[in-house]
Amino acid sequence: MMYLFNIGFLPVRVWDILDILIVGYLMYQIYKLLRGSIAFNIFVGVLTLYVVWWLVNQLGMDLLSAVLDQFVSVGVIIIIIIFQPEVRRFLLFLGNTTLRQRSNFLGRILDRNLENTEEKARQLRALRSAIVRMSKRKTGALIVLAGSLDLEGLVSSGVEMDADISEPLLESIFNKYSPLHDGAVIVGSNRLKLASCVLPVSDNPNLPKSAGLRHRAGVGISERANVAAFIVSEETGGISVAYEGKLRRNLDEKELKNLLSEHY
Repeated sequence: MMYLFNIGFLPVRVWDILDILIVGYLMYQIYKLLRGSIAFNIFVGVLTLYVVWWLVNQLGMDLLSAVLDQFVSVGVIIIIIIFQPEVRRFLLFLGNTTLRQRSNFLGRILDRNLENTEEKARQLRALRSAIVRMSKRKTGALIVLAGSLDLEGLVSSGVEMDADISEPLLESIFNKYSPLHDGAVIVGSNRLKLASCVLPVSDNPNLPKSAGLRHRAGVGISERANVAAFIVSEETGGISVAYEGKLRRNLDEKELKNLLSEHY
């Protein structure tokens, strides 16, 4: 076995460094999934309990140790029950990332010039124009750019469309007199796939109090999948984007154009 160097009496191997990097990356991803939610406080509490249990065992406090042993012995099951949404979100993150890389690779093989096609430019113009017009008219809207991801299990009550992306269609869907206006539109694989979808709502307590249900739904779907959600406020007409669980508000037309091109 090849050793890189020694730290005192401890030899360090290549695999030791790789081990530390992988564990560090996983801990960072867990932190990203938990931050800003009540689950982070629960996680700190569970971690504190394990530290106290270890300390009690080291000090030989048998009675307290026997009590804490009952919690620690079923600790993994308790953690899975308490953090079920976060565990599911973490597994979705791993699966969606892998699937997205694979689909992007296949997409490049099937059409290497997709990003430069006139059709994609037309679709981006239609999305931008529709969002800007709805913003000026204060028409509430929620558009999720899912790329090639399958959001089955994350969205519900959707009406299947499988339609071409066009400005009139988007505006008609979100018109307040339309039966499909109360929900989200899912755009994927260069098609308007679903309309009137119900999305999971974020429970992030750090979101602004002025953020309504559309904004919380946009953040919620971006927490659970690698997608971007564009929101138009019905009250103010402001344009926002949610990505990776973060909400960015009051976009101007230039920022909207750049973000659509980045996430489409």
